[in-house]
Formats: sequence, C-alpha cells, structure tokens
Amino acid sequence: MFRRERSIPLRGSAAALCNNLSVLHVPARNLTHFGVVHGPSAQLLSAAPEGVPLAQRQLHAKEGAGVSPPLITQVHWCVLPFRVLLVLTSHRGIQMYESDGSVMVYWHALDSGDMSPVQAVFARGIASSGHFICVGTWSGRILVFDIPAKGPNIVLSEELAGHQTSVTDIATEPAQGQDCVADMVTADDSGLLCVWQSGPEFKLMTRIPGFGVPCPSVQLWHGMVAAGYGDGQVRLYEASTGILHVQISAHARAICALDLAPEVGKLLSAAEDTFIHIWKLSRSPESGHTEVEHCHGECVPDTQVCGARFCDPSGSSFAVTGYDLAEILRFSSA
Repeated sequence: MFRRERSIPLRGSAAALCNNLSVLHVPARNLTHFGVVHGPSAQLLSAAPEGVPLAQRQLHAKEGAGVSPPLITQVHWCVLPFRVLLVLTSHRGIQMYESDGSVMVYWHALDSGDMSPVQAVFARGIASSGHFICVGTWSGRILVFDIPAKGPNIVLSEELAGHQTSVTDIATEPAQGQDCVADMVTADDSGLLCVWQSGPEFKLMTRIPGFGVPCPSVQLWHGMVAAGYGDGQVRLYEASTGILHVQISAHARAICALDLAPEVGKLLSAAEDTFIHIWKLSRSPESGHTEVEHCHGECVPDTQVCGARFCDPSGSSFAVTGYDLAEILRFSSA
C-alpha cells in the first residue's frame, strides 16, 4: 500500500510528453534528483527523503541553427560504470552534462540531411549500456556514443539501423558478462521492438513486430521485455526469442511511462487514464513461465499523467508528473 507524501513544487508544469520524468537516487547522500522538461528548458531538482527541495537548476536547449528556440524532448540520467551523465535531447541536438547539470561536456547537432522540410527532426529515447550511451532519433536510427572515464572526449561510435519510424524509448540492463545476451531494447512509433546485444559492435538479436499502435515506453528485466502501448496494453516478451508471455489490459488510455524496480521485479505503468499501477513480475521456478500480480493502483484525478518513476531500486516509493501540474507528486509504501 502506498500513501501520498509531500510533493515537490515545480516552476512550471511538465510538458505533455511521454516519459517526462527522470529520477536519480543517490543513497550515499540520501538524496533523490528529479528532472522534468517543459518547452525549451529542463528543471533539475534535488530533494531529501521528507520532500524538502534542496536545490534547483534550469537547463536550456542549445540553440543550434534556426530562428526559434528548440524544444527539449527528454531529460535522463545515465549511470555508467565510472561516471553519471545527464543527457538532454531536443529538436536540434543532444546535450550531455555532468550529473548536476553544471558543466556541458558534449554537444551533438542533429543533421536533417535530405529529409523533407515538413518532417520534424528530434532525438528521443536515452539509455546507457556499459560505457556507451544510446540515443534514438526521428529517422529510426540509434546513435551510440562511446563515453570515456572522464573528460569531454565523447565519440559517436556507431549508428544502429533497425527502425523505419521514430524511436520512442530505449531500455537496457546489465549483461553481467554472459555471451549472446539481449541487453538492450528499442521501441518506435509503429510499435516495433528491436532487441540488441550491446558491445564494441551492437548486434540486432530479435525484431518483435508492432500491430499498428505506438509503443511509448519499454523496460528490460531478467531477459524479459516489458512494453507499454498506445492502446493501454502492457505486453511481456522473452527478449532473446520475441515470444509473447503475458498480455495485460492495464489501462483504458495510452500508456505514457513504464519503470522497473530491478531489485524486486516491480513494474510501474502510468497512462493517460490518470491511473498508475504497480505489478509484481516473477518467473515460476517449475515451468519458467512469467507470472504477474497486481500490487497497487493510484489515481491522479483530472490530470494528464506524462511521467512516472520509482525513486529507489527496491520500488518502495515512486513519483508522478502531469501536464498543467506544477508539482511532482510522491508516494511511498506505508
């Protein structure tokens, strides 16, 4: 059971974008960092467990070429083995900062190339795998950046071609040194999922076909892909084979965010129907089949939910953002 905690005030509301909340838990300092985007800026906030805001910072999209300010599409903390970087994506490019947003260490401009002038150019979908950061683009390509242990010498090492439509989200999990392990999944506006093995050269392992609705959010846990779709469905697939294990009619409207608490296998789903649900995932030791149990449901009335994340790896608390809501709502287990 979860109860409402003290909310964290924002200077403005969150933009009506899927996955519009990033959370970085820093247990050593007993702090939680939150990132939310709206228009050409991103708000970064730090809060102690009781919810008192300790610091705020506002980052703006780098202008690049163009006459109007670029809109930020996502903010996300990437936890690498040796450093933490904050990544911003926008209609002009990709910005990478030190974790507190104080110093920009890298800027990658998006090249529209020979695309139609009426087609939007943007980056969206951010995840880290090993010493790589992967970012999705409007063209369906995934840019892979090789990140050094320190400093700004970041290199675009590879571009992955697996999607024909715009990438919506990327999720990864540690491969733990095993060979031929599917440890990254990418999703797009057609609902197609691509499952990859990361490494010095990324390898496409499986393609899981879409069925006419977008897949705004994906997660990966113990070789299982959790995908949330525009029709409110959550589907669980075997990452290595693409076999469908479970289909959940989770929401009445489009899903806008999924998150996983890796220590306990809890899955959070949030949607435009104002509901946030928490599910417990497990594998039956006898059959090896995936089992799902509904643990909790929370309604945020009269709010277009646009972001939701667990605040810690054990899934004991979570946070929610909504369009036209000038605060981050927080809930913790009783």
